[in-house]
Amino acid sequence: MTTRRADGRHGNPWRAVGAAVVVALAMVGSGLIGASMKGAETVRPPQPVARAGATPPADTPFDDADLGGAHVAAALPRSAPTAISIPRIGVQAEIMPLGTNPDGTVQVPPLDQALLAGWYEPGPSPGEVGNAVIVGHVDSAAIGPAVFFSLGALQPGDTITVARADGRPASFQVDSVVSHPKDAFPTEQVYGPNDRPGLRVITCGGQFDEVTGDYPDNVIVFASLTP
Repeated sequence: MTTRRADGRHGNPWRAVGAAVVVALAMVGSGLIGASMKGAETVRPPQPVARAGATPPADTPFDDADLGGAHVAAALPRSAPTAISIPRIGVQAEIMPLGTNPDGTVQVPPLDQALLAGWYEPGPSPGEVGNAVIVGHVDSAAIGPAVFFSLGALQPGDTITVARADGRPASFQVDSVVSHPKDAFPTEQVYGPNDRPGLRVITCGGQFDEVTGDYPDNVIVFASLTP
């Protein structure tokens, strides 16, 4: 399945550095949502309360020292994710693998499949030690609201479940939901190392700019594997 780079009215591209670390100048941008293209009342995606430059909190909602490590989830072996479920915002979507384009930019799901999510395959799989990254469009001019349109409405404590090819689902608890300007993307917190299984779910956010045809921010969900 082919993917296209996010450029022009779809935002600036990511560029990979090394094997797995990505400098994210922008995420999966998208065009005007369908409703606004047709002259109907514009529907805006919900935005998280927290915004940069807030420092993302720790990768788990628990303090290992206080809990004696009893509530730290055991990591799972590597297995490709197949679907993502986020009950609070009604997401039930298939996941496609993503890599990098020949120019080093990170692939994104094609806009004609904007109801699919994408997993950054060079990184950890959901449930493995490290930060697994799943991305998706916020909207599309062709279909309107896309897979992660309501991502900004998530709250700490919400649940995200990722189905895996090995039949062992990985369940995560949301630690925080933060909006960052694309030119201040927290690369280390998203793609950097983690000594336990983490999940980052990302889409575009902020007020859509009619002039540039792009969203200025990224909405990033930080979540931790539950025991």
